[in-house]
Amino acid sequence: MDEAISDTADPRSEIERLEARIEQLAATIESCRKIILASRLAIALGGVLLLAGMLGLIRFDPTIMVTAIVAVLGGVVLLGSNGSTEKQAVEEMRAAEAQRASLIGLIDLRVVSDQVTVH
Repeated sequence: MDEAISDTADPRSEIERLEARIEQLAATIESCRKIILASRLAIALGGVLLLAGMLGLIRFDPTIMVTAIVAVLGGVVLLGSNGSTEKQAVEEMRAAEAQRASLIGLIDLRVVSDQVTVH
């Protein structure tokens, strides 16, 4: 219980916890963006293969067509899933940054004077 009291008296540990959470969320967002890019590429490649097969530009092969359909559907699923995860992480990150800023405002910061130090 004393630890909870000291945390409210000195917000530095809470700021450290929030900064670690912000870094974790930034990594999650970056990972989601990479997967979103890969899923868009899969959708595009699958679409091109399907179109080429339907127009007769490539020889009809059931394996290629099934692969193209799987790429399109899998890409759509990954895009939607990671898109929503990214949005949630961005919202959490903004909230954590706002909370961190308010905690920093609670700290009694000292102004360092412009005195010249001679060594």
